Amino acid sequence: MTPEKIRNILNDIKNGNLSVDDAMTTIKELPYEDLDFAKVDHHREIRTGSPEVIFCQGKTPDQVVQITRAMIHHGDNVLATRANDEVLNILKTEFPEGIVHKLARIFIVKQRELVAPVTKIVVVTAGTADIPVAEEAAVTAEMFGNHVDRIFDVGVAGIHRLYRQLPKIREARVIIAVAGMEGALPSVLGGLVDKPVIAVPTSVGYGASFNGLSALLTMLNSCASGISVVNIDNGFGAGFLASMINKL
Repeated sequence: MTPEKIRNILNDIKNGNLSVDDAMTTIKELPYEDLDFAKVDHHREIRTGSPEVIFCQGKTPDQVVQITRAMIHHGDNVLATRANDEVLNILKTEFPEGIVHKLARIFIVKQRELVAPVTKIVVVTAGTADIPVAEEAAVTAEMFGNHVDRIFDVGVAGIHRLYRQLPKIREARVIIAVAGMEGALPSVLGGLVDKPVIAVPTSVGYGASFNGLSALLTMLNSCASGISVVNIDNGFGAGFLASMINKL
């Protein structure tokens, strides 16, 4: 928003030509910052409660750097997801104050802390191979101001491991269940807890898993109630949704 636009809005309010509510509506619809190759939406947080997130996959390192710089200049927190090693290294060089989460493929810059709810999110994986997607979910939820517990490798192939973790899992307000292979973990959890379960299918598995399609279909066809399903390997989407639920 340019200083001239701010002055015009303030003058309209002062002169009685614009109500505060109408001014907020105007601010919500104001133009974005145009970088030619990207339109950086600095007012997304006003409309949705959460700032713009950078999806790095498919963007050049220079494009990611320019978007990050624009967000930092505006005072936004930065969450850059699906960043490969090259992009992570360049971002850390350009913005040394940032934090690299290599396993999650995430780069963050926190310019302001968010107040965390008292309640928490628990991220559970079926196997160790599911941890990268789980970490994307966990780091995303933490970035948006949530307390997150992690419980890894408690899938149905050794279900006794899950039972020992149930007291901790039941303390959560919302559960993220990450699983590849046949994707049965969310169904099992859905029958054991009284909290919403966000199911995340991963592309982990042998040939007939079809890169996560088998786990996705299992989760969509779950007979357990209270389960929602995000796309294959979409840890970010699960973390974002869990944050919204936890803050209701």
